Amino acid sequence: MADNERIVYSLNVEDIQNVALEELGRSLTEKEVEIVEEHLGDYIKWYDILESVISNYIVMR
Repeated sequence: MADNERIVYSLNVEDIQNVALEELGRSLTEKEVEIVEEHLGDYIKWYDILESVISNYIVMR
């Protein structure tokens, strides 16, 4: 039986900092990381992503 609390994908501060280094040429401050944390969920269309994966890999089988 699957554990409903298991995390299936995550991002960490290192991921955020790697993108900042690539895009800005510098690391973010702690305050800037907090801003990214506060707003990240506004940009991730998780329902659409899950629906696409289910449609492409489960329904099509």
